[in-house]
Amino acid sequence: MDYQSILDTIESEIEKRPVSGVVASYIPELAKVDPTKFGMNLYCINSGHYSFGASEQRFSIQSISKVFSLTMAMNLLGDELFERVDVEPSGDPFNSLVQLEYEQGIPRNPFINAGALIVADVLVSKLENPKEEFLNFVKKITDSSSINVNYTVYESERKNSYRNASLLNLMKSFGNVYNDIDTILDFYTFQCSVEMSCKELSQAFMIYANRGKKLVDQIKILSPERVKRVNAIMQTCGFYDEAGEFSFRVGLPGKSGVGGGITSVHPGQYTVSVWSPPLNPKGNSELGMYALERLTTLTGFSIF
Repeated sequence: MDYQSILDTIESEIEKRPVSGVVASYIPELAKVDPTKFGMNLYCINSGHYSFGASEQRFSIQSISKVFSLTMAMNLLGDELFERVDVEPSGDPFNSLVQLEYEQGIPRNPFINAGALIVADVLVSKLENPKEEFLNFVKKITDSSSINVNYTVYESERKNSYRNASLLNLMKSFGNVYNDIDTILDFYTFQCSVEMSCKELSQAFMIYANRGKKLVDQIKILSPERVKRVNAIMQTCGFYDEAGEFSFRVGLPGKSGVGGGITSVHPGQYTVSVWSPPLNPKGNSELGMYALERLTTLTGFSIF
């Protein structure tokens, strides 16, 4: 497969495509990002990296970080984790309080904010230094020691965490939150403020394409059984209330973030990451969705 030629075709199409999406503004610091930025990186198991645009420029990964925290929590708790958070698509906005009230404090899945906050609660309980250990985990699976948090984004997000605090308080009222709310919020904001490039995200996600092993040294990070579960949750829940649309148009497991990033996995074949800050009304990268749809169309392959 001539992946570089396919990516070059996508790049030429992107340059001509009008954009109606807007950059996330509910975190003030994210609103300052250049909306014209676009990067794409594909990391093939057999032939390495292919890319174009700002594929090596770091950006705030936001909710893509939820895949990493879920992986850590699954390694710590196994199936016990899913007694506190479900694995069903939400069909509602990622920060819905109504659904959480109706379902008595059990979040629908680990990728909506309520579910990710439960996962954060688990990591705060189980890890001695949650922030340091989370960052070290990301560095390990990426093979990059320079990955860090954007503390300006972190402070901006931390000052505007009212909705997430409400979710935690509601879940605590149902007995599903064990730690101090401010401590959980602080860790959750930290993980969302990690900055990575498309290339680094593709490298990190390779464990989900390579049966739980890093590609460079085949070190096992996650069992194949748990990789199957993470990929399944990405497929059904990775795009909030647009997960069905992403499956229909793209046909790959993946996870988006309001920083404009999307990373997807074709198990046994490749990982692919895109970054374009303007978001569609559902909170997913408008051009990123288009680029990934074109990738699976032009290659003729998805998981289906």
